[in-house]
Amino acid sequence: MSIEKKAMQRIEKEFKDMTSKDSLYSIGRDSNNLFKWNAMIQGPEGTPYAGGMFSIDIKFSKNYPFTAPKFTFKTRIYHPNINSEGSICLDILKDKWSPPLTVEKVLLSITSLLADPNPDDPLVGEIGELFNSNNFLFNQRAREWTERHA
Repeated sequence: MSIEKKAMQRIEKEFKDMTSKDSLYSIGRDSNNLFKWNAMIQGPEGTPYAGGMFSIDIKFSKNYPFTAPKFTFKTRIYHPNINSEGSICLDILKDKWSPPLTVEKVLLSITSLLADPNPDDPLVGEIGELFNSNNFLFNQRAREWTERHA
């Protein structure tokens, strides 16, 4: 069986698993391309992202699950680990990826990242600095962006 066919089977299984039960995440996929999904995640309660709905594009490689899918925020967000292009700085999407990880586990990690940013390894340095130096102002800006964009 080809690597691409194995990837398609795994992707199909994960899609069925996530849509056949109550999931914290809303998942859709491109009807013409099994390798493109969209997820909607809610901003975690008790954070400046609470009340927001964030759209994330997910693109799988033909080598999935041996390479991480690409997760990209489509909804603008003010966060030290997510840049203006929607790229996410998260170790499991880079060097800590392993085949047992699933889309649902990554979305859970992204939700955790929203609740607990890592300003010491920021993708956007100035937002990381603000988080560390003036958390009140950081939270205020993050809340404003959530209200405006999410």
